[in-house]
Amino acid sequence: MSKPVTRWQVITPDPAAHAAFYESLFGWTTDADNPLAYRQVTKGAEGGADGGFWPAPPGTPPFVQFYVQVDDVPAHFERATAAGAEVLAPPQALPDGEHLAILKDPQGMPFGLVGGGGS
Repeated sequence: MSKPVTRWQVITPDPAAHAAFYESLFGWTTDADNPLAYRQVTKGAEGGADGGFWPAPPGTPPFVQFYVQVDDVPAHFERATAAGAEVLAPPQALPDGEHLAILKDPQGMPFGLVGGGGS
């Protein structure tokens, strides 16, 4: 598949409790051994995508956000905004060298772009 969903996040007011529920239900393990120190789930199996639990801003209800792998985050960011996406976080470099942008589609669903920084 071109431009696959490669990651998901549960944005939640209580990442520890949310992670504990899914750990108990599915036997998942979480750790915070990453540059951003958030609770991540590594699938450890073939198929599926890795994910994690991230703290929500105050007053925000829990939701799931997915991330799409692209070769050029700034170019896809421009395409998304031209198509009506709202900017939540503009393109930026992550500590691991990848680039990230977070937008909200015209129907209100947040999503992320992750990958290269373009030319």
